[in-house]
Parts: sequence; structure tokens; C-alpha cells
Amino acid sequence: MSLPHRLECRGLAKRFGPVDAVTDLSFDVEPGRVTGFLGPNGSGKTTTLRMLLGLVRPDAGTALIGGRAYRDLAEPARTVGAALEDTGFHPARTGRDHLRVYAAMIGCPDDRVEAVLELTGIADAAHRRTDGYSTGMRRRLNLATALLGDPPVLVLDEPTNGLDPEGIAWLRRLLRGLAAESRTVLVASHVLSEAERLVDDVLVMHHGKLVAAGTLAAITGGDTLEHAFLQRIGALA
Repeated sequence: MSLPHRLECRGLAKRFGPVDAVTDLSFDVEPGRVTGFLGPNGSGKTTTLRMLLGLVRPDAGTALIGGRAYRDLAEPARTVGAALEDTGFHPARTGRDHLRVYAAMIGCPDDRVEAVLELTGIADAAHRRTDGYSTGMRRRLNLATALLGDPPVLVLDEPTNGLDPEGIAWLRRLLRGLAAESRTVLVASHVLSEAERLVDDVLVMHHGKLVAAGTLAAITGGDTLEHAFLQRIGALA
């Protein structure tokens, strides 16, 4: 694994027709910490992540990973592990075969496949076809795919969706452990109670704009994250 990477967004903007999805967005995500990227549905979180990962071209501004745009990274899959959705699995492939195909694409050995299967707790199901996987198992396989290149940066969109309480506790321990290895971990989530137990830093989006950024302690001020979040987006009377 290479040296830690900071994520830097400066003046990001994206418009879809008449809709300003993201407006003049600037923030940093530091290595060695878990950062929660929070906001209501339609707040611009996913568009921001897609700009960061080179999937959407911004109308203005920059999104950098270790000082470089995603498209300029020499080995993107070994730099950034991204899990935005869990729909990219061939239904006739087993979990292990899915990972082997992806590993071959990015130049990872088969023993790395076995390592991430164990790490994500799906080794016992690796021989099964992915069309028989539960939502939680698909989430774990998606995370295993993101971890194949042993990347210093993780970008995850709603990673707890479909996980049971045991799975959520497992994911919390995993992400905290990865951050402790000086990796940069950015997690978009709408589950505020879980985010409060996971994150070190908080970014709050609303109507395409950043309305709060800081440490969890600074954002909450001794209150709950839910209350602080609702105050920031103007949802409290």
C-alpha cells in the first residue's frame, strides 16, 4: 500500500438541465480518519462521489485524490477502492469468480482474492452464484471488490444498506481498523445513528451545498448527530 492520500474538492459544481446538483463545493478528507458524508436524498452526495471518481465531469472546480484527478492516477484500482452500488455482478458467476475476473483486470494475484473473501466474511459463500446472494452478502462482495487492490483510499456509498446488526458492527470495526492503518475512508450515509458511532469527521450536504464540516465533536457540540444534522438542514422548527 502506498502513502496516505488526502481527498480535496475545490469549487465543484454540476448542473443537470435546470437542476444545480452541486454548487461551489469545497472540502478535504484526511487520511487516518473516517469521514461521514451526510445529507438527505437528492442533496448532491452521490453526484459529488461520482465526480471524485471520474464518472461525472464537473462543470467547474476540481476533485483530487492525493493531488491528482482520478483519470490521472497511474493505478486507480490500487489507489481508490470504491463501492457505489452492488448491481455489477454477473448472475451466473460465483463470488470467487467475480473477484478473480476483477483481480485479473487490475493485476492482483489469486491469494488476494482469498484474503478479501476472508476479510469480508463471505469465504463460505464464495462458491455460490451471486444471483443467490442476499442484499447483505452483495454489500460484502462489493466491499471485497473495492479492497482487492489494497487501496489507501476507500469511497463507500451507503455501505450498511442490507446489513443486519451484526454485519453493521462488523463493518464498523473493519472501517475503523482500515483508518487506523492511515487509509482515507469516506462514507456516504443516511443512517445517522450508525454514522455517529463510526465517523471522526462530518460533511453535511443540503441542496447541493456544503452546510457543515468539522469533527464529529464540533458538529454535534455534545448533542446527538441526528439533532445537529436536522438543525443544519433546517428540518427543525
